[in-house]
Amino acid sequence: MTAEIIFASNKLGIIYDDQLQSMLDKYNLGKLISSGKTANGAMGQTMVVSSTEGDFVFKGNPLYTGQFREEKFFVENLKKRTNVSVPMPYIVDNSQEIFEWSYTLMPRLQGEHLNSEHLKNSLDLDDKYRIAELIAETLSEFHTWKADGFGELNLEKFDIIPFKGTYASWLYNRIMFWLEDAKKYSKITSEDFDWVNSLLYGSQDAFVDFSSPTFVMGDFKPENFLIYSEVSRWEISGVFDFTNSYFADPISDLIKMIIFYLNNDESEIAKHLVSVYCSELEEKENIKKRIKVHMLHQRVLDWGCAKAMNMVSWNTELPFSQWAKTYTDSAASLLE
Repeated sequence: MTAEIIFASNKLGIIYDDQLQSMLDKYNLGKLISSGKTANGAMGQTMVVSSTEGDFVFKGNPLYTGQFREEKFFVENLKKRTNVSVPMPYIVDNSQEIFEWSYTLMPRLQGEHLNSEHLKNSLDLDDKYRIAELIAETLSEFHTWKADGFGELNLEKFDIIPFKGTYASWLYNRIMFWLEDAKKYSKITSEDFDWVNSLLYGSQDAFVDFSSPTFVMGDFKPENFLIYSEVSRWEISGVFDFTNSYFADPISDLIKMIIFYLNNDESEIAKHLVSVYCSELEEKENIKKRIKVHMLHQRVLDWGCAKAMNMVSWNTELPFSQWAKTYTDSAASLLE
């Protein structure tokens, strides 16, 4: 289920203090002090719970069966395999004794989101370059987890369920599926389809030559990690939310941060991120082709979602292909 696109969410609904206290009692985590929704909640699933023993993040009402078991697997493996800070221990309770659904409880990590108002107004240029380096280093750490094949996590055996066909065919079919879906909510022309098909055709050889899948977080963005400064030394103090993780092309994990920087007119920071990440990688031309496809994939999803929800934040007069091309070209140029 990790590689599925999830637009809907299961909200927590009304949570009572006595339920939260019962949860804390179950794990000997003190007396409840306060609780409230998180500022950057995972699709309405999360709350901050404070007790006499500390601060915790509570996440409940899973989006699909096995979501929290899956996340626990990824968190525990990343803890063992990398030096990246992740929320441990990652408690999962499937009993439904307290709530009518399963939930997780994890320690609240220190730090702020990169897109917080405080950081947006306080970071200088050196800070931004350093944080981009930390992001590149964090993703490189994640991607040291090598896989034997392309696919999703099998929750029964905790091995990999291969994608149908090749990784390239899976990815290309997925792009075309969501482009067709976007036609339900917006104008997608034959010229748009021609441009997409041309980009995909021109990038095929880069995927044929790629045979080194790794762990992919699938949703690395400012909302899913925290940064912290201690004595003027920045660090990524925590990464979380592994609902969309699977095993594929690690380059795809750069895309959401590239979009974040481009949308904030920080293309030089984006270039630094890519440069640090790719500093020891070869075959830059193949990476350039793959990064364009991954950018197209993300922009197709973003276009369809924004149009369906009437939450478009860009020039609505632009046709899809022209809008997406600015991002695919910009992403490729970061490798020059």
